[in-house]
Amino acid sequence: MATKTTAEKLATIQKGYTLEGSTIELGAAIVDGELHKDAPVRLPLAMMNRHGLVAGATGTGKTVTLHMMAEQLSTAGVPVFLADIKGDLSGLATAAVGSDKLTARTQSIGQPWQGRTFPVEFLALGGDGNGVPVRATVTSFGPILLSRIMELNDTQESSLQLVFYFADKNGLELIDLKDLRAVIQFLTSDEGKDQLEELGGLSKATAGVILREIVTLEAQGLEKFFGEPEFDTAELLRTAPDGRGVVTCLELPTLQTKPMLFSTFLMWLLADLFEDLPEAGDLDKPKLVFFLDEAHLLFNGASKAFLEAITTTVRLIRSKGVGIFFVTQTPKDVPADVLGQLANRVQHALRAFTPEDAKALKATVSTFPLSDYDLEETLTSAGIGEAVITVMNEKGAPTPVALTRLRAPESLMGPSDEALVRSTVAGSALLGKYGTAVDNPSAYEKLSGKAAAPTGPAAGSPAGAPESPGAYDVDAEARRIEEEILGRPSSRPAPAPAPVDPEPQYGGPDYGEPASKPRAKAPRAPRTRQPREPQPQPGGMMGDLGGVLGGALGGGLKSMARSMGTQLGRELLRGVFGTSSRRRRR
Repeated sequence: MATKTTAEKLATIQKGYTLEGSTIELGAAIVDGELHKDAPVRLPLAMMNRHGLVAGATGTGKTVTLHMMAEQLSTAGVPVFLADIKGDLSGLATAAVGSDKLTARTQSIGQPWQGRTFPVEFLALGGDGNGVPVRATVTSFGPILLSRIMELNDTQESSLQLVFYFADKNGLELIDLKDLRAVIQFLTSDEGKDQLEELGGLSKATAGVILREIVTLEAQGLEKFFGEPEFDTAELLRTAPDGRGVVTCLELPTLQTKPMLFSTFLMWLLADLFEDLPEAGDLDKPKLVFFLDEAHLLFNGASKAFLEAITTTVRLIRSKGVGIFFVTQTPKDVPADVLGQLANRVQHALRAFTPEDAKALKATVSTFPLSDYDLEETLTSAGIGEAVITVMNEKGAPTPVALTRLRAPESLMGPSDEALVRSTVAGSALLGKYGTAVDNPSAYEKLSGKAAAPTGPAAGSPAGAPESPGAYDVDAEARRIEEEILGRPSSRPAPAPAPVDPEPQYGGPDYGEPASKPRAKAPRAPRTRQPREPQPQPGGMMGDLGGVLGGALGGGLKSMARSMGTQLGRELLRGVFGTSSRRRRR
């Protein structure tokens, strides 16, 4: 096969990146060691929902690449989500200052450059940082994602799904970790043993393991993340008054201590978006581009159910107008089923210092189309701020592989001043909605018969919510478990004397009303004890259908038919990850 000349190689790249419509400018091609600003490398804006991969060794410029792409997406009116692991991305809110070195670089690639700021929203998981607190309810998070945080095995994960099933069936809202703990403790108590037998697949030993993991999460301070008000992922789709897309920056100052929570939370955001957004088909530009940093954390040790859920989400969310870019060190960090769906590739330099590095290099080269480059040599010799790129053109075909010197960001490549970040958060419209945690009546209060802690306005429970399965001392059991695990006296407060009538009142303003609205107390009707009857099956029409089928088929098949109706009803409420947001349950 004849070797191409430099001119022929250059012509191939120029033709391959001559694109119609709006584009994201990535940089200029390097051919045979020479930079050619007349050979721009770009990515069609309409193809960014075909997902992508930004990979490379530590220190090769991945974060700057995200920064540069986010700026252009915002300018094009596309909202962006970024996880700010090192704090550098907060610089989007501050204009960069030019220098001789910067001017020389931008002129060499034909980039017209000027310093500017971009509309940024700062978030923080559970208030762990300067940003607006982001919380999720346990029931919304779902059993599959929660199992991932707890690092449960497949059997334990299945058992946790049964606990969620029981809570859904009995109208027990799982808002925070104490709610989940209360439900499990009820099922393993003398009072709840009948319900536990009906579930069948939940042993007391497995329940004990899950309880211990809940206490571990609480000891790590993760109870601040689970609660209300729950973050509405529609907030990620906003644009600024001038039409630019809002860049949502999630602060992660304690990532190293909670890596599993971080990666799993990002998947919850995607799962919630997937369930809420309507089908959109092919758009001129995506509704949102989501950069999922440290992607290897998402897949390490993941269960089969978790990997299948990720693959399904990535495959189907494209048609809803959302693009996902996985950010990691090598393509080997991403499972093959997911990697096969990532059409846009930005590969920074790799190092081959060890035999394992050499294997990763060969695997990376094998994932690229045939090219005019010696990719093994190119990927090990590329400089900082350079990357090997291939993307999908408007016709759905891959563009030629091009070693590219990347554009420079126009905002600060580093953290913004903390005072600026704090003032931005203080002026955010989201702070009033999510800034203060509330503790509404939920499973813990219903099972223990205690009033909710006075941390915020209580929301009314859904009309027709079933009566509490029973009341017993949840706190005493929690103290016992904590003392057993930690080997020291419990830090939990001793119980207060029980009131004469411990039944809570569930009146209050509707969810989402201002916190300042007073709660009207309705007079309490006398309570009449009724003989215990079987709980009605959930799912509305589906539950009734199960009962009708059971009656028609006879006693032997009645339980199976009712279970079918329940399962159908639950699947209508819970998504691919088992998630179930309050918005979709209304």
